[in-house]
Amino acid sequence: MTGWVILVDQPRDLPNAETPHKVITTSEYLARPRLFDMARPKLVNLARSYAYQSKGYYASLLAEARGHRVVPTVETMLELREQKLYEHSLPDLEEELNRCARRADFQPDGEFKLLVCFGLARDERFEPFGRLLFDWFRCPALEVIVEPGARLSIDRIRPRNITRLANGEGEFFRESLHNHTKREWRDPKARSVAKYDLAVLYDPNESEKTAPSSPNSIKHFVRIAEKLSVDVEPITKRQLAELAEFDGLFIRETTSIDNHTYRFARRAWQEGMPVIDDPISMIRCTNKVFLMELLQQNQVPTPPTIIISEDTDPAKVIDELGLPLVVKIPDGSFSRGVHKIEAVAEFKRISDELFEETDLLLAQKFLPTDFDWRVGVLAGEPLFVCQYRMARGHWQVVKYRPDGTSHEGGFRAFDLDQAPTEVIDIAVRAARPIGDGFYGVDLKQTDNGIVVMEVNDNPNLEHGIEDVVGKDEIWMRVLRWFIERFEQ
Repeated sequence: MTGWVILVDQPRDLPNAETPHKVITTSEYLARPRLFDMARPKLVNLARSYAYQSKGYYASLLAEARGHRVVPTVETMLELREQKLYEHSLPDLEEELNRCARRADFQPDGEFKLLVCFGLARDERFEPFGRLLFDWFRCPALEVIVEPGARLSIDRIRPRNITRLANGEGEFFRESLHNHTKREWRDPKARSVAKYDLAVLYDPNESEKTAPSSPNSIKHFVRIAEKLSVDVEPITKRQLAELAEFDGLFIRETTSIDNHTYRFARRAWQEGMPVIDDPISMIRCTNKVFLMELLQQNQVPTPPTIIISEDTDPAKVIDELGLPLVVKIPDGSFSRGVHKIEAVAEFKRISDELFEETDLLLAQKFLPTDFDWRVGVLAGEPLFVCQYRMARGHWQVVKYRPDGTSHEGGFRAFDLDQAPTEVIDIAVRAARPIGDGFYGVDLKQTDNGIVVMEVNDNPNLEHGIEDVVGKDEIWMRVLRWFIERFEQ
């Protein structure tokens, strides 16, 4: 059974006659742990309360333990308990809220409430906001309390008890439930080969030089996956609503906390799906200030580094690190936002420019090398080892030209047994505090020892480069990581 099941506290909360799906009580679900043995139902938890240790809470908690997909998850329930737990979502949500209000020329005189059910806003003027809210919080019915002003602000987001819906709200909820559950789901039994469905998020317009895996590499991955009975389907950012149809997510486009890649990761995580990159790893890796602090706290060797603000005296930084030195923005990628500083005046000019984007910068001792090490780490174990040589006449692996083009140095892949043991050991130590996913650890081998420059949550895995030595086994290990979690 892979269909929908509705959980209610009392049968009268949603009579079976009002939905084509099976309706059972939370008490029945809690009392019968083997009710859906050998099945993967999709549960909609409509309990009257999601409070900690309530029946609704335990229903979602045990659903996750039983391997059933459930909305809302316990994480969502806990997150919605108080504003400080979901305040990280408010800038994104309030921006969309105000965009909708401007488009509709809506100027409220006082506080107002928005009802959003399964991503559908009862006030149609706020449909885009409703979809975004559901992306953040997968909860059947949510009430948003909005404060007026020059800019609308969200005072509270809270789940709505469906038994207290009035004045047509109940009918709207039932229509929204029907729309949410009416899409056809692929029946695994109808396929003769594939046991699992894995989505691969990619951007068909992203340059092959910046994408972590090119379309050709993804096609290679698809072919490998068939051997392990996994159906891999490339998806794009427009397919967020379809994500729950899959068993897992592998992100193969450049990630960022402030774009759709984070929403995909978070949605997969909320659905209880295994995901690379998971949202926690993205948060930990994408900010270099946080990452450097985390590595140092875990006694991982790093270059001499100073966190600087606009009040920092450049002379003191230069005294400690010397010249040249390197200045980085916290969330740069692919060598962008990284500057080599040769003089005091240059330090002041470049840092002033960068402080227009961020409140903090990193200054690091310049460590010239002919190449960087990259160790791929998967679930705490080394996956591949490569050397990336510096671009000719440049101090970085990639050199960007003023016209937007770039060139890069060559590479050399190593067998795990042939790579320096210390390089691998330090890379594994660096990845350990991040999580158990897939990471690319960049290291430099200097006269004073090996140091970790960065840990990437979204490392390159390119057919013909990182897999030159390990061949298909590299891709097989990634697939087995997913399969192990599918089967847990």
